[in-house]
Amino acid sequence: MRKVLNVGGNSKTVSLPAQYDGWEHVLLDIDSKVKPDIVCDARELTKLPAAAFDSVYCSHNLEHYHRHDGLMVLAGFIHVLKTDGFAFIRVPDMGAVMQTVVAKSLDIDDFLYQSPEGSITVRDVIYGYGVEIERSGNDFYAHKTGFTPKSLKSFLTAAGFPWVFVGAGHLEIRAVAFTHEPCEYAQKLFNLSIHAQ
Repeated sequence: MRKVLNVGGNSKTVSLPAQYDGWEHVLLDIDSKVKPDIVCDARELTKLPAAAFDSVYCSHNLEHYHRHDGLMVLAGFIHVLKTDGFAFIRVPDMGAVMQTVVAKSLDIDDFLYQSPEGSITVRDVIYGYGVEIERSGNDFYAHKTGFTPKSLKSFLTAAGFPWVFVGAGHLEIRAVAFTHEPCEYAQKLFNLSIHAQ
């Protein structure tokens, strides 16, 4: 059975994307209160066994690290991934957020969209979900960097992922990154065109 490491996933009650149907789900989080399988700061993934996972899934977590720390997180992804493995990353699309703010003449505290957690303002996307930061008192819920599709692809490439596929929509960027040419299984899983690189 294939194994996915869900980095910063917060809870196993949050569904993984359909690509992981039938996979073993291993939750890693810095907060022991959410009862992860592995309690660990994502900047310290190199302390875990090497090449142990077929995929790393990281949804709305990479923006919680300063840029230099983000590179440490990505080095950890590479460390725990098998040779034919991949990282599936989702982050807010700051370019699309800025365009929406300008197009709709929004203020920083104006409503941007509704999420399962509640109403999200422009400020929440830029700096982190204020309600959660205040409730928890934990600074690690704050956002410390941001990405556009172009900058995320460059960031992943610089970190050691030469094969990166990026898509965007609904104020979110989705990237699938590989250290080696994607195998046929991964190409089908994500409907990738490797000739588009």
